[in-house]
Order: sequence, then C-alpha cells, then structure tokens
Amino acid sequence: MVEDLRLDSLEGVGPVTTRKLSDAGVHNVMDLIVRGPVEIAEITGMEKDTAEKIVNKARQHLVDGGVIAKHFTSASEIYKHRQSIGKITTGTNCLDTLFDGGLETQALTEVYGEFGCGKTQFAHTMSVMVQKSKEEGGLEGSVLYIDTENTFRPERIVSIAQAHEMDPEKVLDNIIVARAYNSAHQVLILEEAGPIIEENNVKLIVADSAVGLFRSEYLGRGTLSTRQQKLNHFVHLLSRIAETYNCAAIATNQVMASPDVFFGDPTRPIGGNVVAHTSTYRIYFKKSGKKRIARMVDSPHHPEEEVIFALGEAGVIDPEEAEKKTKKTTKKATKATTKKAKEPEVEATVETPEESTETPEVDATLETPEVETAPELETVEAPPVDAEADDLEPVEE
Repeated sequence: MVEDLRLDSLEGVGPVTTRKLSDAGVHNVMDLIVRGPVEIAEITGMEKDTAEKIVNKARQHLVDGGVIAKHFTSASEIYKHRQSIGKITTGTNCLDTLFDGGLETQALTEVYGEFGCGKTQFAHTMSVMVQKSKEEGGLEGSVLYIDTENTFRPERIVSIAQAHEMDPEKVLDNIIVARAYNSAHQVLILEEAGPIIEENNVKLIVADSAVGLFRSEYLGRGTLSTRQQKLNHFVHLLSRIAETYNCAAIATNQVMASPDVFFGDPTRPIGGNVVAHTSTYRIYFKKSGKKRIARMVDSPHHPEEEVIFALGEAGVIDPEEAEKKTKKTTKKATKATTKKAKEPEVEATVETPEESTETPEVDATLETPEVETAPELETVEAPPVDAEADDLEPVEE
C-alpha cells in the first residue's frame, strides 16, 4: 500500500517534480489530495494547470485503489459505506447517546466552551479510548495530539488508562504529542503529519486548542481578515486529513462573551462562520455545578439535544458513577465516625488523700434550751370588694 502511494507512482511525475513536492512537504499521493491544486501551485511554484493535472491523477489513482469514493455513486452505496465508518466510544452512556454510538471517523468534531468545562479532559479521554480494541469500542490506533496551550498532561493519561484497566506505558507510547509555539508552526505540524499518520496508524487527531494561537497573535480588526484566512486553511486541512486518512479529528475551541445579548447565554465560540461551517459536528460544553452539560449544536443528522456528564478519575464519566463514588466516600466517613464513637473512653483516676471518718462524740447529758413559741395572730377579715368597680384591673391567671 505504501508503494502505491508514492509520488513517482503517478504517470507524468518525474524525479524533478517529486523533489519539488517533497521539499514543499508533500510526501505521498494522499498529501496531494489533502493540499489541493491551488496550494500545490503556491508552495511549489509550478503553474496552476500543471498542479490541477497532478492532483486529478492522484485522485484517480486513489479511486482505482479503493481508498476514496468514486466520482458518482448512488445513495445506497454511500449508506453502506456509512455503516462501516469507525466510531470511538467515549466510555459513557450519556455522551455515546449524544454522538449516536461514539466519535465518528472521517469527520471533524468541534468542542467549545468556557474554561474548566471539560474540553481538555474529553480530549485526554478520547486519546485513551481510541486505543481500545474494536470489540470494546475503540479502533486500535494511535493518537496525534497537537498541543497549543501546554495543557497536555501524561499523568492524566495514566490515571484514565488505569481506571479503564489498560497498560499506561503502552497507552503513552501510542500518543504522539506535537507542541505548537505559534500559529505558523501549528499549520506546519498538520502539513507534515501525512507520513506520521500513515506510519503510526493514527486514528485520532486532537488540536487543543485549534484557535488559541490565532486569537493571541492576530489582534484588532485590522488583522481579522488575515486571521480568518489562515484559520480557514488550518481547519479545512484538518477536515480533509480526517476524511482522506479515515481518522477522527477533535478541535477544541475557546469562547467569548457577546455584549449585545441581554437574555439567554452570551457565550459565543471563536472563529466565526469559518470554523462553524467547516466542523462536521459542533458540541457545546458548559458547567452546571460539579456536573457538565453537553449540547449538540450542529450536526448533519443528530438531533439537537443535551446530556449531563461528569469528570472523574476515568476522564469523562456518567453522572450516576459520580454519585456512587460520593456515596461510597460518605459511607466510609460515617463508618470512621461510628468506630470512634464505639471506642470506650478511659477515665483518669485521681487518688485523693484519705480523710478521717471519725465523728466527734456528742455528750448526751447536754440539754437543749427551750424555744418559746410565737403567739398566734388573729385573722382579720378583709372588707368586701365590689366586683364592678372600674378602677380595678383584672388579675391574670
């Protein structure tokens, strides 16, 4: 399969053209499809007509090999092909219900939300779940993780892998991390990702976050047009790679507060219509106390609905599991308190000096003096009181 995808396997592509394409970052036939004729002409300096002919030959070569679909196909063939598309389980019943079975390959899934809503935790969880066997809901593939905000944590991968009873060392070995330091470097990583995806059987590409570097570098309205053009190129490149190499793609996105919204949620994703139209599925994460809410905002066939999930040792989890864990912790705490209460308290005995119990002897011959009794007082009758007198206040019982 690798020999069939070499550039010199195309008719009319000689050593000089192959060297030009390789120097520009195009290493195989699939890269020609991903980059497109306009970009090929720009990066190699060849004429646009020549680039179009090369790209068309590459497309026909992949169609003959059965890698991509034909030009004209019936809806029934597309439906059969859709049934065989791989899906990656999220490990939760709630999010699997939202995604209708799991995260799809050949599609770009955008997850946006405010800080702390679980976007990076979701990306870490999917980086572990994609490595599971197909019987367990995975694709037995590796991961390309493009980290733009320095938020990738291998310790979190280890805890998620242990929670799912997987070998942490093997899981870490199957995750290829690319740290992007600026927006140009971020695009370059994706342009050079073709051979890495093919050699390492990459089934999931994560861009966390896809818009952060573009947002920080292009400031003000004067640079908005340039930023959107470069961002459009990156997002479309990510979508085409996912479709061509048959892998899933996740792009996390930041949000902003819209000041003109007086009622409802003022949160809006960054990137505008460029990112919105390119994403196949668009998911909105938001915080709700200790739990999280995921809402399907845009999808070709999924209904717009919301589900509740939580975050735990296993990454994203069902809210029922989180409640069970809290109940277990409370039971342990109550058991500890009852044990302490059952322990008998030892009273400290204090020795007191012995007191003499002898009572003094009383002389029985002593006579007590007689006490004179007071004379009896005569009872004087009180005069009768008129009950109807107005000057008397009633007595409270």
